[in-house]
Amino acid sequence: MTQMNTRRLTRSVAATLLVLAAPWAASAQPAPQPQGVVGLAASATAEVTRDLLNVTLSTTREGTDAAAVQSGLKQALDAALAEAKKVARPGQIEVQTGNFSLFPRYSNKGVITGWQGTAELQVQGRDIPGIARLTGRISTMTIARVGTDLSREQREKVESDLTAQAITAYRAKAAEYAKAFGYGGYVIREVNVGANEPVQYAMAARMERKSAMAADEALPVEMGKGSVTVNVNGTVQMTP
Repeated sequence: MTQMNTRRLTRSVAATLLVLAAPWAASAQPAPQPQGVVGLAASATAEVTRDLLNVTLSTTREGTDAAAVQSGLKQALDAALAEAKKVARPGQIEVQTGNFSLFPRYSNKGVITGWQGTAELQVQGRDIPGIARLTGRISTMTIARVGTDLSREQREKVESDLTAQAITAYRAKAAEYAKAFGYGGYVIREVNVGANEPVQYAMAARMERKSAMAADEALPVEMGKGSVTVNVNGTVQMTP
């Protein structure tokens, strides 16, 4: 290859590299920052009476023979289930088994000295009086935990109403800000809508003995209220 051809090839390669590098150089430039963009947030809150009652009943057994302890737990749970199933209805009184555990007890020397176990039955539903009466009829287990919550139907209805209120408040705030800054209007760039989950409220401590309540005595219940909030936040582009 002659010296002249070599120079032409070098210039051609250099030009090609320059062309290929140009798009990369252009993309490396920072994008211009949008003007007239403001971040906003709005919310709507309501106090709602809880309509879902959760009761956990439990029993414990202990002894030197693991099989005997397990059998005692099963008998107590079977009897409680049989009583609960008499009144169980979908959505109103629903029943399911909970924790069922058996574990050894050890001496200071690491030798197994006995066994202890626990069984649980969970009752949940919107029939508050029915669940309260049921707890008084179950004699083989004691009340471990009581809590209240919002049912899915109640929560969805409340959230639907609050979402409409929060969005209306968000739009009103966007229009107010646009006017205050001297703009003619606005368009929404991005927006997020979310609702909080009502916190379950623990109502009663563990009752160690059934004698704490008379036989067939209904559990006293005060459902109380919970706060539900829907939040709307995002950014809007103010327009001339």
